[in-house]
Amino acid sequence: MSCEQLAANIAHLDPTLAPAEVARLCLLILNEVDDPATLHDSATLRRLWRSVSFRLDAATDQYAAMSEELDRLCQQGPVRFDADQIWTLLRAVQTHGQLLELYSGRRSEAAAGTDSATDNF
Repeated sequence: MSCEQLAANIAHLDPTLAPAEVARLCLLILNEVDDPATLHDSATLRRLWRSVSFRLDAATDQYAAMSEELDRLCQQGPVRFDADQIWTLLRAVQTHGQLLELYSGRRSEAAAGTDSATDNF
């Protein structure tokens, strides 16, 4: 399936999507499959569309929340970092890493083996 065909199918699934959102979903869906021909199956396409839409929405919400938290941290001015501030920074790095993994379609080696280190967030 070509990107143009995939975009048309995604736009058909949700006609309210802006072109940039359709393009974003195309990238994320294509990152999920080894063979784009499998997307000709409407059930497979719908399942992947729901999955990546959910993951993108969750990542976007998490990013927005983390941005607000970082803004509050920056408003405190130059201070010595306490433990909570360091955890905020670590969560921000993790959130950025998750977004990069989402768009690149690759899971980092560090994330693959060390998820438990940040599960307490």
